[in-house]
Amino acid sequence: MIRFAVIGTNWITEEFIHAARETGEFDLTAVYSRTEDKAAEFANKFAVPHRFTDLNQFAQSDTFDAVYIASPNSLHAQYAVHCMNHGKHVLCEKPAASNVTELSAMIEAARSNKVVFMEALKSTLMPNFRAIQDNLHKLGPIRRYFASYCQYSSRYDAYKQGTVLNAFNPVFSNGSLMDLGVYCIYPLAVLFGSPERVQASGVLLESGVDGEGSLLLSYKEMDAVIMHSKISSSYAPAEIQGEHATMIIDKINQPEKVEIRYRDGSVDNLTREQSARTMRYEAEEFSRLIRSGSLESETNSHRNSTIALQIMDEARKQIGLVFPADAK
Repeated sequence: MIRFAVIGTNWITEEFIHAARETGEFDLTAVYSRTEDKAAEFANKFAVPHRFTDLNQFAQSDTFDAVYIASPNSLHAQYAVHCMNHGKHVLCEKPAASNVTELSAMIEAARSNKVVFMEALKSTLMPNFRAIQDNLHKLGPIRRYFASYCQYSSRYDAYKQGTVLNAFNPVFSNGSLMDLGVYCIYPLAVLFGSPERVQASGVLLESGVDGEGSLLLSYKEMDAVIMHSKISSSYAPAEIQGEHATMIIDKINQPEKVEIRYRDGSVDNLTREQSARTMRYEAEEFSRLIRSGSLESETNSHRNSTIALQIMDEARKQIGLVFPADAK
């Protein structure tokens, strides 16, 4: 069993704990929170033997070997680097950092301390994303990638009433691009690498984050169109269009159905069986890396995380979206 700890006590942390326990490879031994009350409540709920509110004591503790970080985005780099400098393996929620500068420091800490560092972007490790990768050649020359993740945020109603929660607070490096757009951008990086050009537009809210936006990315022989929003919803599937056929993916953030539609009208169903606990696959990949002595994932690699953040940095620059973290 890999002894692991968690930073962050929100719903996504709970989902990861359930998924990690389902693999049978993890033992939750510690939790860190900035407040004693939250640390105690979470520890009691999940029977966690050790709880911490001091980051130094937490990182230096010998009660765990790996940590899952689900703090606000702006704190990812600080927590990850501190833990890796004390020999802990790190699985860090997406987006891995506020910007490429922070990410570079995280990657350097992982390499210098010879520990695993992986971005917890679940969709690219799911069986149905493997189906996409394995069957991409059937499309012929690929000409377009289209992905949309637009989901009206429950926190937007509070925002419109004058309460700015974390999801719309630039202090935490949040907003539509960082929270939802990454789900469209990261698979693009995995499948096609770096674009030659990025064109971005977006709507900035008064709080200082983006509510929605679009990106047009140019490659040598194809382009990519991405839409993201936290202030409106979309139900459009993702598509990868080739000269011979088009691959249709029901949800780019969590692919559950994948099929190819050929020009002659025939349809090839590529859907694979997968767990309802979709975070299980990132937990399994993280465990495999630790056990094998590999320091990074081939899919959620340091390179792919860097490409995704480079795209987001450029998009933010074009729409004028600046975070306090950028000044550090």
